[in-house]
Amino acid sequence: MNLAAGLITGIDGTVRCWWCGDDPEYVRYHDEEWGVPVHDDRKLFEKLCLEGFQAGLSWLTILRKRPAFRAAFADFDPQQVASFGPADVARLLQDAGIVRHRGKIEATIGNARAYRDLVDEVGSLDAYVWSFAPEDPPVPRSIDEVRATSPESEAMSKDLKRRGWRFVGPTTLYAFQQSMGIVDDHLVGCDLRRG
Repeated sequence: MNLAAGLITGIDGTVRCWWCGDDPEYVRYHDEEWGVPVHDDRKLFEKLCLEGFQAGLSWLTILRKRPAFRAAFADFDPQQVASFGPADVARLLQDAGIVRHRGKIEATIGNARAYRDLVDEVGSLDAYVWSFAPEDPPVPRSIDEVRATSPESEAMSKDLKRRGWRFVGPTTLYAFQQSMGIVDDHLVGCDLRRG
């Protein structure tokens, strides 16, 4: 284990980024999802929503609740979520399987409505979020080199807020960019790093 550099070796011999530890669900997420480029609008919308719910909590908490979130929010179909009304908010506030935070629930519904306007303007959420990919992405070699924000996440945050989106701060959006493969922040030496 070279934790000083931010790498750990799993019992399967795979070298991974430090943050996934040895929790099987977190390891699977690290190995199969985190940093893999995503171009599907529904998956991108889901991740934006879940990153908003994660604010102030651990990602592992959200990951473990993800099946309940999908059931509660119509599999994050933006068109269906945009149609949610006060009765849906009340229902969601009673759902112990998700994070019951009124502001985050209402923001998710509002963001689904704002999604429609964004797609009408730029064609797809995919085209929009990937337009904020850095031209010269960093190549982190240690924990200290992994950023919490970037100029691109700050610009996307500012633009989404202008469009009426909520819970889309620059740190939240940088985590989104990392997880959706818009940036590859697997550390150098991690077996899952793409390049």
